[in-house]
Amino acid sequence: MPSTDFGFEKVSPQEKTKRVRGVFESVASRYDVMNDLMSLCIHRLWKHDMVNQLPLHPNANVLDVAGGTGDISFLIHKKYRHLNLNITICDLTPAMLEVGRNRWINQGQSQGVEWVCGNAEQLPLPDNSIDLYTIAFGLRNVTHIEQALQEAHRVLKPGGTFVCLEFSDVKSPLLGKLYDFYSFSLLPWLGEKVANDRESYQYLVESIRRFPNQEKLVTLLKTAGMQTVSWQNFLNGISCLHIAKK
Repeated sequence: MPSTDFGFEKVSPQEKTKRVRGVFESVASRYDVMNDLMSLCIHRLWKHDMVNQLPLHPNANVLDVAGGTGDISFLIHKKYRHLNLNITICDLTPAMLEVGRNRWINQGQSQGVEWVCGNAEQLPLPDNSIDLYTIAFGLRNVTHIEQALQEAHRVLKPGGTFVCLEFSDVKSPLLGKLYDFYSFSLLPWLGEKVANDRESYQYLVESIRRFPNQEKLVTLLKTAGMQTVSWQNFLNGISCLHIAKK
């Protein structure tokens, strides 16, 4: 039976999908708080930079995959409200969608977004229907990354844009050592103290190290059918923004 990575552990593909859903079911209520603590709020700057670079036009169809608690979609909606966008947030985990939907309602923004529970590897959307596909810190949790990229290509319209923000390969050896210490020593400890879940955050740290580096992801995107791909490092590669065109 083929196996795949769940952090540093080898599991069956079916088991990984089940366990990833379990991780995010566990951390959903404190996911955003933990993101702020773990990154010292730097993730917010990365996401703002990502959203500022989106090529959008009036009435565009936007798909936010692994959109979870909705932070990327909220930023898109706020910045591009004048464009009357159609935003669909798709996530594997119902608990994450519930947190995002409740936040949307609490902010009085009940219009302009659709919430869909679905797998990035089998999107419940027709071919050539999306102008912009975004995924932020979610691609590394997908069981079959190549299949998810093929699905992104399938649902994008010709000329549509794929945008991925994800942790990547740190290019500075010294920063890499500091980052490893912080990741493996402090982040699981924060997970235990704040979210009462050390194991989930241990997995999330390990999943970063298993994710394809910048150049490998370019290759995977082109193999999936994307025509042009560019990428931009943040903090020397701690995270990276890939933008591709169908």
